[in-house]
Amino acid sequence: MLPSLFISHGSPMLALQPGVSGPALARLARELPRPRAIVVVSAHWESRELRVGSAIKPDTWHDFRGFPAELYRVQYPAPGAPQLASEIVNLLTQAGLPAQRDAERPLDHGAWVPLTLMYPQADIPVVQVSLPSQQGPALQRQVGQTLASLRAQGVLLIGSGSITHNLGELDWQAGPEQIEPWAQAFRDWIVDKLTAQDHVALQDYRRQAPHAARNHPTDEHLLPLFFALGAGGQFKVEHSGFTLGALGMDIYSFS
Repeated sequence: MLPSLFISHGSPMLALQPGVSGPALARLARELPRPRAIVVVSAHWESRELRVGSAIKPDTWHDFRGFPAELYRVQYPAPGAPQLASEIVNLLTQAGLPAQRDAERPLDHGAWVPLTLMYPQADIPVVQVSLPSQQGPALQRQVGQTLASLRAQGVLLIGSGSITHNLGELDWQAGPEQIEPWAQAFRDWIVDKLTAQDHVALQDYRRQAPHAARNHPTDEHLLPLFFALGAGGQFKVEHSGFTLGALGMDIYSFS
């Protein structure tokens, strides 16, 4: 059975400059059974209510500004999976989580950037599920639990965000060995609680975790972790590290 994954997708430039995260993602894809489809919850599709991308051929959305022209030429022409999208809507609705199909939504960079490194042929159907970020960690964990049965059907469930995400405090000159202590402390607390399966503390991370507000001024980049946690089982660190001093690049599996 496929695990669920939490992927720290970093900067959109990861697609062109994969650093050490790119090989880690490629290795993970090689080691996993080939999925029949991929479902992604991205930090970059915030919504008021649950929505499920149902486009037949979702466009590649370059939802950022100020990057090199080469990055805007990157395309990820994976097919959609409208039938799977309908199944997801039904599962969510039956669980008391009303959801709607969205046939217009393109793939944002939280989805396509890591997938270019994992499955560069773009030949596996991709469905994106939105992130009602104002409803917090508990909802995301429930969404993951509701969709967990898809793992046994060959569907890879991915939460794509970032283990730390304070863009205002990044050091653009920092090497990989330079890590801000406040970012490291937060990351280590999260890993400790995941290892201990202390889900109560994790959902209360804003009050309990060290430097929580500094690492996540807003919730949206950590919330996909709770989707992956709810969808999976045993926790494992697949890759860890930082870039730009304080941007965590961890990858976790829940098997």
